[in-house]
Amino acid sequence: MATLMSASALGQRLETGERTVILDVRWVLGRTDGHAEYRSAHLPGAVFVDLPTELADHAEPALGRHPLPARERFEDSARKWGINDGDTVVAYDNSGSMAAARVWWMLRNAGFDSVYLLDGGLAAWRTAGYPVESGEVRPGVGNVTLGEGRMPAITEQEAGQWHRDGVLLDARAGERYRGEVEPIDPRAGHIPGAVSAPTTENVTADGTFLPVEELRRRFEELGLDQSSRVAVYCGSGVTASHEIAALEIAGYRAALYPGSFSQWSNNALNDIAVGSTPLGVQAPGPSGTTTASGSSVGA
Repeated sequence: MATLMSASALGQRLETGERTVILDVRWVLGRTDGHAEYRSAHLPGAVFVDLPTELADHAEPALGRHPLPARERFEDSARKWGINDGDTVVAYDNSGSMAAARVWWMLRNAGFDSVYLLDGGLAAWRTAGYPVESGEVRPGVGNVTLGEGRMPAITEQEAGQWHRDGVLLDARAGERYRGEVEPIDPRAGHIPGAVSAPTTENVTADGTFLPVEELRRRFEELGLDQSSRVAVYCGSGVTASHEIAALEIAGYRAALYPGSFSQWSNNALNDIAVGSTPLGVQAPGPSGTTTASGSSVGA
């Protein structure tokens, strides 16, 4: 099943009038200007998707910063975006697909298979010479029917045990994994046994995914083989979806830990490891958020 669509392939679809719903999911942790950027310039016909309100429920310490919304609420949002049964959906952003991968994973999880990430996002579209437009697109309401549970996912309890017979990947920035900085969650460090695998290393400087063989080599170097049981987490389940997309491109099927570190670190009963190795050293108990300047990648 294909994960990516190139700018040229999408451009050809639009030129030939093939039914395509385009979703603009511009969102970056700590910023609120995604909708304004969309209104300034977006792909022709693209509908804006607000990640915090449409791709997540309200934050709760026990569930994490971006809990997955109920199936019914997600279906209502998908219909509002104009999606019908049988459509092809292409999602993009302007941050290397880090945010767009969330809606990709959610639609796949809902049983909607014809969904792709625009490889390279808005930048790739512009580089290919295709036009953009401004303003707001408000499509007619669609009729899509969505399910749930089609993509593997694990619980908080399973995440704590996963490293015993599987590989648990931490998709956040390395400094957050090591516990050197934590800009938003209650404690700094990582889930004991997790392997650091920043999802930013799955893309090139222009935001396109690495070639298949390079992705395979990267994951092999992280300890994966074709028999590995793989699960992924990040800060709140957003960029972990991007890692899952990269793993799929490389030939692996990985599970998502939706609550991710924002859920894990809010539970005082959960151990936290710090340092550059999977088991690291146990961090002290909850003592407030560790803050410092640095990357917040790994939402």
